[in-house]
Amino acid sequence: MIHDMFADMLALLEGRDCSQPTQVLLRLLYQSLDFKRAPLPSFMDVEFRCFSQNGEDGILLYIFSMIGVTNRHAVELCAGDGIECNAANLVINHGWLALLVDGNPDNVTRGIAFYATHKSSWLFPPKIVCHWVRVDNVDSLVAEYGFRGEPDLLSLDLDGNDYWILASLSCIRPRVIVLEFNGSCGPHEALTMSYNPEYRLDVGRHPYRCGASLPAFVDLCRSRGYRLIGIQTLGFNAFFLRNDVGIDIFPERSAADCFHDSPVLRRWETSWLDNILCGDERWERIARK
Repeated sequence: MIHDMFADMLALLEGRDCSQPTQVLLRLLYQSLDFKRAPLPSFMDVEFRCFSQNGEDGILLYIFSMIGVTNRHAVELCAGDGIECNAANLVINHGWLALLVDGNPDNVTRGIAFYATHKSSWLFPPKIVCHWVRVDNVDSLVAEYGFRGEPDLLSLDLDGNDYWILASLSCIRPRVIVLEFNGSCGPHEALTMSYNPEYRLDVGRHPYRCGASLPAFVDLCRSRGYRLIGIQTLGFNAFFLRNDVGIDIFPERSAADCFHDSPVLRRWETSWLDNILCGDERWERIARK
């Protein structure tokens, strides 16, 4: 019975019925599964998108249903227009406060207009600001807008310098981190593109020679007290939990196991990595600890 209800509600959400009542019921259902010590769903089972690019909305709802929330604060770097991003569903349907940063002024203007008129956010809209994020300004940006400390969520999708930005961000200690990794780099080597403060992704080129491998982020996050708990089905985004949060619910996963979970990344072969490294971009191998 419970699993039938679970399937029905996910079907509604995939049908773009992203209503608050449906999501509240889904959150209560997840919590009841945990209370009954029933088998918990996988990330693949809970994915849906209302405002995220892929299934991240569903995964984040699931994670926070199970671990709870504290301040309902989110920081998203390279949030686009803030309408299609990982924090938007939490802001619109769950009353979160967010700092959304993007380097494109048109995106920022569009996002401000959207949230200023939306019935769920006009009173307390997210802070949407235009800045080009670099290693030498990311800490001051987050602190300047009042989000230092322990926000519930940090999301990064910079399409380039993600590893270096995360390594430089020290004024916050989020409970959950979601970040984009380059699946073409594979599940074994800790690789990142060299830091280039002026880098802009050329979406017309393929493959995308940018970002960092999942093992590179695993090592970096582990050094900061975080563990990998899973990835999104298509293999774009990885989810990390702080080690003092939800350890009994979300155990650590290896990069190799996560690659096997993804119907896309389980097909990975070394030629994918060769195609990444043969371009003009500079790459670095990070010494694994």
